[in-house]
Order: sequence, then structure tokens, then C-alpha cells
Amino acid sequence: MDGFDLHQGLVLAPIHGVRYTPPEGGSLAAVTCPPYDLIDEDDLARLRAADSHNIVRITLPDGDYAGANRLLRQWLSSGILAVDPSPAVYVYERDGEGGLQRGLIGAVGLRDESEGVILPHEDVYPGPVNDRLALIEATHAHLEPIFLTYEGGGPASEVVDETADTRAPVLEIVSPAGTRYRLWRLEETTRVAADLRHRRALIADGHHRYAAYRAYQARQEGHGPWDFGLALLVDSLRYPPKLGAIHRVLPGLDPLQAAEAARAAFTVRDLGTDAERAFAELDRASDGFLLAGGGGFWLLTDPDPVRLEAALPPGRSARWKALNTAVLDGLLIGDLWKIDPDEHTVQVVHDDAAHAVARAERTGGVAVILKPLTVPAVMALAAGGERVPRKSTSFGPKPRTGLVMRLLDPRDDAFTL
Repeated sequence: MDGFDLHQGLVLAPIHGVRYTPPEGGSLAAVTCPPYDLIDEDDLARLRAADSHNIVRITLPDGDYAGANRLLRQWLSSGILAVDPSPAVYVYERDGEGGLQRGLIGAVGLRDESEGVILPHEDVYPGPVNDRLALIEATHAHLEPIFLTYEGGGPASEVVDETADTRAPVLEIVSPAGTRYRLWRLEETTRVAADLRHRRALIADGHHRYAAYRAYQARQEGHGPWDFGLALLVDSLRYPPKLGAIHRVLPGLDPLQAAEAARAAFTVRDLGTDAERAFAELDRASDGFLLAGGGGFWLLTDPDPVRLEAALPPGRSARWKALNTAVLDGLLIGDLWKIDPDEHTVQVVHDDAAHAVARAERTGGVAVILKPLTVPAVMALAAGGERVPRKSTSFGPKPRTGLVMRLLDPRDDAFTL
């Protein structure tokens, strides 16, 4: 196979995909799961109980990275997982709530941000990066594709639709939620490669995993499969992504004290205990946040501009300073509540505001419900070299974990550079 020049634009290389072997009388739906960062403790227990071979046992090993590697190797040696004998790019389809999504799964060439080929738009926490890096180092595998979008409309997208519309898939499952997933192998990728060569991609989801890819790459000597990372690439013109909010939960923060402290820089309205009314008030507001906890709700709007300017870092653009997550992190969490944010003090809940409120109640804390950012605002910041604050965006639909994975085998001649 010809090598890949990572200085020639966006590269999506074929992989020897690792896939589940269809069980006799069983269902592959039971062994797949959502991405690791969408799974809470209740989800984790349910997925583990659903099937002894669910991939979550490897992607979320509770710190036992060596055990995750042993399990991966056991499943490979016993035939539960199998490596496809020839390399391919995989056409991926998701059809369910949120509409139809199609794209390509392969190994994206890793690039420095300064090259402007793969654009991050969000900052990261060191904890999740180190966790994903430890899993890669233990398993020598990429187990979950990150989610990239690009403005296409060209031959690569045509190949995706032609394949999905005319060929029988190599895999088809329906998740417990009723979403259908299908997968095709695409071994002839000349049209795809030629089209992507002049494109650039936005990291829609998977910033921590991409940072872990880059960190792992930096620890290796010479060129090899570590110069590529498992990714789903979706044409945003043909299959526009959905952008939801990522809500915050601050365990142990007293709701009444949190609302009172916010009055120093916000207009605070007590909305009582009616959740439906509270969510409607946030929808009607032009800006702001909804606090929830202890059965009550408060709407925070109109941050004081002087206090806000003092709380936000200098050198940021006006567009960045207007982001609700910048206001939340800098003024509310950091300045007024005096909380040093990390993955323990500030937990996140993707999209589901009611779930965030329920978690706040369980942890005796506060939920902060946000409106989603807009795709144009995120794209404009990324193109200008700025990143939104950590955990600002929830792009979707996110690829399901367990459909296709990748081993980092240095003997793999598909990744000759």
C-alpha cells in the first residue's frame, strides 16, 4: 500500500478494523454502548449487566488499565473480537432520533493545530486526557472514534451515499433506544483521499481523546500507526451536526447560598419549584443561566459588565467573552463561587437538563442549565484560532462505541509514511 504524506492536507487512512464476531443467537447491540463520557454510574452498571462482553468493560475499566488490556487480548484470542484481514475505510450510518447521519470511519492523520488542518474548538481537562492516554498505552488500541466534521459536498460524500444506498452492509444493529446502525467496508478509497486532501476538519467531539492521541504520538520514536487516530468524519453540509448544551453539576454546593452569591453580579429571579416553568423562562431569556437545586430554580441574567471584564482573562476576543460558558466559568464559578473547577468539583451532563437537575438533587448540590452555543459561533472562533471553554459544546449524534476499533500495531504496513 502507498504511504501517506501528512503534509498534504486532511488524510483518512484505511484500517484493519477490529469488530465483534456476530454471536450465535445473540445480538451485537448488547455489546455496544455510547461514548465513555456520556455514561454515568447508573448507565455503567446497566451496560455491564446487559452483556459480559459489552465494550464498556474495556473503555471504562475503573482505573484498571492493565485489566482492560487483558480483557481485550482475551476477546481477540477467543474470537469474540476479530481483526479484518484487509484494510478499509468504513462507511457508517446512524438512523434514529435526530435524523440520518452518514460518514467515514478510518485513521485520521494527526496534525499540529498550527497547520490549520484539524481544528480543535474546545479546551480540555488534564484528568480525562491522562485517563484516555493511560488506556491507549495499556491496550495499544483506539477503542472509540472521535467525531470530526468538514464542509464537503464533494466526491467523498458521494462515495458514502453511493455505498450506503447500493450495497449490503457488513453490520447492522438496532440499539435498545431503537436507533439503527449500519457499517460497510470501503477498500477502494482513491476518490475519498483525493477529495479530502484539500479539506480541513473541526473536532466536533473527542477533544480529550484527540489530545491523548497526540500525547501518545509524542512518546513514540519514529513514524508509525500512532501518527493516526481513529475518527468518524462527517460532511456537515450533507449531514449537519446537532449542537446541544453541556450542563454543569456542582456537588455539595448549597443552592440558596449559590443563588445569593450570584446576586453580586447578576439579576437573579426566584422561579419557585415548577421545573416546566423554569425551563420555559430560560428559553425566553436572551442570555443567562438556570440554577437548580433543593427543589428550587433561579434565573440568572444580565451579568455586570465591569465585574465580568475583571473576571475574564485578558487578550480574549469580544466574541469569546460573550460565550455563556466563558461567563459561567470566569464570573460565576471562579469569581463568585470561588470554586477551582476540575472533573470532580464541576461535573457535566450532556444535553439532558432534567438529568442534570436530578443529579444535583442526588449530590446535594446545584445544577447550572445552559443554552447551547451556535455552530457558526463555534466555527468562527475555531477559524480565528480561539477555543471555547472546556465542555462548552455537545455535538451529535456521537458515534456508537464498539462497532469498529483499531489496534496500534507497528507492523501494520497500512501506515507506512
